[in-house]
Amino acid sequence: MSQILVNGLLTGGLYALVAVGFSLVWGVMNVVNIAHASYIMLGAYITYWLFHLYGLDPFLSIPVSMAALFLLGYAVGSLVLNRVVRFGLVMTLVLTFGIDMILQNGALLLWSADYRSITPAYAGQGLAAGGVMIPYVRLAVFVLAVLFVALFSLFLSRTRMGNAIKATALNPFAAELNGVRIQRVYALTYAIGAALAAAAGSMVSVVYTIHPQVGNVFLTRAFVITVLGGLGSIPGALLGGVILGLAESLATVTVGIGWSEAISFTLLVAILIVRPQGLLGKRFFGGVG
Repeated sequence: MSQILVNGLLTGGLYALVAVGFSLVWGVMNVVNIAHASYIMLGAYITYWLFHLYGLDPFLSIPVSMAALFLLGYAVGSLVLNRVVRFGLVMTLVLTFGIDMILQNGALLLWSADYRSITPAYAGQGLAAGGVMIPYVRLAVFVLAVLFVALFSLFLSRTRMGNAIKATALNPFAAELNGVRIQRVYALTYAIGAALAAAAGSMVSVVYTIHPQVGNVFLTRAFVITVLGGLGSIPGALLGGVILGLAESLATVTVGIGWSEAISFTLLVAILIVRPQGLLGKRFFGGVG
């Protein structure tokens, strides 16, 4: 049982990082960003190619993947998404779905549908404590994921741009009257979401096999965690990720690995019935914090 709980906790940290950028974009911009799946996939491939072509340690490639996806996200946010965000949720949903299809099919053309993996020299090593085996790779992924979530939370609460993002989430019209450039905030928010997805993708690449559709699996988790933890809530994303990771880990040994997605969406339905705003969410839209 201890091993199951540890596995769930380690997985939950990664799930939290996967979800936090998705939750941010949804909470601030009211955009359900389907392209989040492709940003995770691209982050994973950047790490994969840097490792196989240049021997760069996968954890050291995280800043590279984040920078690349930040630039891509800013370009998409400022040049494309800002033009249609005012038309509502459905139009942006269709737009981000289209972007996701373009990026996934582009990845298929470039890299085929082959499954690929990263195996650094320390991949098989781990820490044994109290009868529990903790792989170093999974432990590093968990620590870095939680660190990124914590640093991002500090960014939102301690910086001028973070406060502008929170103000925009709460009331974009009032924020604009106070001098906040809404379109710039939207573009930066989307870029930050893409960069966080890239960081998650880089970590996904050292734990799972990667392929052009790998992000789709994590997109469903991000959706569940966002609703579970609370729309736009960074602590909620962390809590929701840990809960989902533990639930899936327990389900794997009790009812079988094939039921993990059923467990995810059972949690989704349950939280919508009991507490629609999520565990740590606000009752109003866009409670970022």
